[in-house]
Order: sequence, then C-alpha cells, then structure tokens
Amino acid sequence: MPESPAVQNQVIDAIVRHAGRSTLPFQEAHTDRGHGTAFWFNDLVDATPGQEAVHQYLLTASAVTGYELGEMTLRAELCQPAMSAEKLLMRDFADGWIDLAGIGVAVMPTAGLHVHGERKGWRWSTDEITDGLAAREADLAAIGTEPVPAYILGHDVGAERGERLQAVVVGNAVRSADGTMHWDGAVPLGCVGAPVFVSVPLGDQKFKLVCAGLVLPGDTSNPIATFDRIRAAVRALSSPPEPKRSRWGWRSRRSAGPGTF
Repeated sequence: MPESPAVQNQVIDAIVRHAGRSTLPFQEAHTDRGHGTAFWFNDLVDATPGQEAVHQYLLTASAVTGYELGEMTLRAELCQPAMSAEKLLMRDFADGWIDLAGIGVAVMPTAGLHVHGERKGWRWSTDEITDGLAAREADLAAIGTEPVPAYILGHDVGAERGERLQAVVVGNAVRSADGTMHWDGAVPLGCVGAPVFVSVPLGDQKFKLVCAGLVLPGDTSNPIATFDRIRAAVRALSSPPEPKRSRWGWRSRRSAGPGTF
C-alpha cells in the first residue's frame, strides 16, 4: 500500500536524521567508471551492558569495487574539524574489500580510514547503520510479491559536472517468486551499494525505520541484499580481518571543485 505524502515525508526526515552522514560516494579514480555508494555499519558483537563492543565496516556492492585506484569524496560534514571537500585516493582499492561470498556484498574494516584521519589532524564524524537500525528477518517478513514503499539513500552522478550529491530515491521493494528482494524501479547511476530503508508500521500513525539492506547492480531489476543475510555473513568473519594489502594506501587530495582533482 502506498504511503501517504505525510508519512513519506516523515520517513525521509527520519532517514536523513538517523543516517544522513552514513554514506560515502566513490568511483574509480581519474575515470568516469565504477560509481557506487558505500555506508558505515557497526556490527554489535557484545551487547553486555557497560562493555558493548562493535566491529565497524564500510559496506557496498562487491561488483563496484574491482579496480586498482579508488576515489572517495569526503563530504565536509563527515569530519571534525570541518574542512572543504577532499578526495580520498586509495591504492589497491579492490584489495581493501572483503567479499561476503554469495550475497554480492563487500565490507572494508574501517581502521585504515580512522588512521588516515588522525594522521591528517581530523576525525570522522559519521552516522552508522547500527544493530538496532539494521533489519532482522521479522522486519522484512511483510515484504512480499506486492510492492512496499522503500527508499535508497545514495549518491547520484550529476549530469552536468558529475557531482556526487546525496539524495533519497523513493520507490518500492518487492519479492520475486524465489524469495529474492528487488528494487522495483530505476536505480540512479552511482547509487549501487547504497542502503535501502523501509518503514514498519506500528499503528497509531507510528512506524519503525529499518535498513532493509543494500542495492546491488542489475540490468532490468536491482536485487537487494537484505540485512538478515548481511549480518550473518559479517558475523561469520568473527573479527575484522586485515585486508589483503600489506599497508594502507590512503592519501588526500584537495578538491578545487566538483569533478576536478
């Protein structure tokens, strides 16, 4: 059932409020290829009161990570103290990701990102998809063969100058006969790998916002890797392993303007 304009606006506001600083646009450096969106995820591995522990990752679609030199756009609001936008260039980009086999998702332990910020005199100021926001199987049970309103929080590619501005894309999630969830509509260039959100009605015009998963590439329909599967695959890693690279290869380059280096 379509959401009313009032509810739709409430859901969009909740997404921006809780997850607006969770996303990072990236692409193959010095090219017009490999555009994607990654986002921060905190896996709660110990919920003991007073000693909660998390393992932190970037998540995206594995299909858009397979190149040598990657470039992430650092939005000013993602760092403290705030500074003008920068490009983060990463050598051996593909080797920085760990493929979660079978679900189309790749994860990057964030230790190197934090080390890079500290070395440059700033720290990350982000939102994360937390254990409470990431959907569980029960949250996704209502999504069947009838379309359900859904929202992508991603970074489109500007038609004129290639800007990677953040946008909330409104559409639907639906399951095919084999149980696979899909995005029912067009996914803008650059939004593959981005988080997908749905609202779970609680009655009395209230709802629970959950991140259903992330959108994968597709020709005519984009599959959604759901968080029940993502969570299980991440937990199977036990602890954030070191990437295949022997050392972190981040370096910053001040951006003179959108699309320039």
